[in-house]
Amino acid sequence: MQTILVLGAGRSSSALIDYLLDKAVSHGWKIIVGDMNLGQARQRIGGREKGEAISFTIEDEANSAEVIRQSDMVISLLPAHLHVRVAKHCLAHKKHLITASYVSPEMKALHQQAYDSGLLFLNECGLDPGIDHMSAMEIIHRIQSEGGTVTSFESFTGGLIAPDTDPGNPWRYKFTWNPRNVVMAGQGTARYLEDGQIRFIPYTQLFKRVTPVQVPNYGDFEGYANRDSLQYRELYGLSEVKTLLRGTLRNHGFCAAWHILAQLGVCDDSYSLNCEGLTHTGFTELYLPSGPLPAEERLAKFFGLSLQSPEMHRLRWSGFFSHEPIGLKQGTPAQITEHILNKKWALNPDDKDMIVMWHRFRYDKNGKPGEIQSSLAVTGTDATHTAMAKTVGLPMGMAARLLLEGRITTRGVAIPVFTELYKPILQELKTYGIVFTELTRD
Repeated sequence: MQTILVLGAGRSSSALIDYLLDKAVSHGWKIIVGDMNLGQARQRIGGREKGEAISFTIEDEANSAEVIRQSDMVISLLPAHLHVRVAKHCLAHKKHLITASYVSPEMKALHQQAYDSGLLFLNECGLDPGIDHMSAMEIIHRIQSEGGTVTSFESFTGGLIAPDTDPGNPWRYKFTWNPRNVVMAGQGTARYLEDGQIRFIPYTQLFKRVTPVQVPNYGDFEGYANRDSLQYRELYGLSEVKTLLRGTLRNHGFCAAWHILAQLGVCDDSYSLNCEGLTHTGFTELYLPSGPLPAEERLAKFFGLSLQSPEMHRLRWSGFFSHEPIGLKQGTPAQITEHILNKKWALNPDDKDMIVMWHRFRYDKNGKPGEIQSSLAVTGTDATHTAMAKTVGLPMGMAARLLLEGRITTRGVAIPVFTELYKPILQELKTYGIVFTELTRD
């Protein structure tokens, strides 16, 4: 019997664990789910015979080593900064590892050791990053196999809410994945390629320099640049590409309002505040020039906004000017902002989220230009069985199955840009309703 160890039973784990447990009987697997919250791990298992829930924390080095030693493969859904600690245990005990997180420099440094040990440390195998890589590579390889050259590639993905969910929410957004990552998103400097020129966008400008995106059948959105798009030029085999941009998709108006929060400084995670006795509006006032006007009016004046502007409406709706106590003893500005937003942005039991992904490829073939747009939309069932959990979890589960079946030969630290990975996973995803629609223009 082969044992798959899943570390983390949080909001993105439901579809992954269900998939593995569904396959466990026919494949002779045992699925162990470890989480700091044992009750949550048990809830994910749901009493199924091939599943076992355990209490797990990576801080307990001895127990972590033993649990990993007894498994055949590890899938880590822990916070991204903990993956390397898991990976080092996997190296010591020669176990494969799968994550949905970006490859960090520390993880990349383990490539040769993993390769020499015959191990695959597969990262970026969720939604974004993950399905975005796989769906992009399928079309890039198709264009290249037909003698074409990709000259421009743009890709945007967003975790949003379905149109019929929370109709009064002016952001058209709720937390469907790690809230901390949402609040911290974009910090640093984004880098991308435009018409052959490298461009940089610092965090201070990121939410002002948005790209309009029209997704067929789903309407108009706006996108902001992600991290370092240039690293994917080599990984995607796009040596001749002139434009390369990967970004995050949001509904109209989100970025303008988030820009205010970013400029205000309430997304900073570098210091802590005493929150005892502090209200929402009191927190907002900490970041405004002093004066006799209420915080709401001072903020509007400081940023040159009308009190009736869409940005002020979103901030007001979110509670940044209310006299409600924050409810924390202390926290960084980012943690406090997350806590305030979570009062409105937490998914209710019947809420449905929606994933939207859009790619645009421009290419030259036989001296003629062409364009392919590829888009995906997936809607969740409820607050547990979300589209986010489905699109993040299923690719990892499918990769685990392929690896245990001996159908993946790639080794070392890798992402799913190889045919042996993306072809069977994309094919199986179709059986779960995760299907791309293509629009071709010549």
